[in-house]
Amino acid sequence: MVSITETQKIGVGLTGFGLFFLLFGVLLYFDSVLLAFGNVILFLAGLAFIIGPRRTAGFFFQRQKLRGSTFFLGGVALVLFRWPIIGMAVESYGFVLLFRSFFPVAFGLILLLVNIPYLNVGNSSSMV
Repeated sequence: MVSITETQKIGVGLTGFGLFFLLFGVLLYFDSVLLAFGNVILFLAGLAFIIGPRRTAGFFFQRQKLRGSTFFLGGVALVLFRWPIIGMAVESYGFVLLFRSFFPVAFGLILLLVNIPYLNVGNSSSMV
C-alpha cells in the first residue's frame, strides 16, 4: 500500500475542488470567475501540493514540454483576463500536449478496470 502524506491529501482535495469549479464554470456558460478560481488557485496549487513545488516546476518547464506548458499557462492567463472560451480552448490544447504520453497508460488502465472484451486488444483469447 502506498502511504500518502498529509500534504498530498490536501493536494488531492484542492485538485478535486479545482476540477469541481472547472466543471461548474463550464456548465455556467464559461463563467470566468469560477474557471479562474478552479484553474489557478485550486488545480495548480493542488498539483504543487501533491508532487511538490520543485517537481511541478520541473514538469512544466522541461524542454520537450515547453510548448504545451506555454499553451496551458497562456490559456490560464486568458481566462484570468476574462476571455474564458478562448482561454479554455488554448488551455485544453496545452493539456493535451503536456499529457499526451500519459494517455495510452490511462486508457490501458481504464480498459483493464472495465474489462470490455471487444475493446481489450491485448487479450485475443477473450474474443472467442
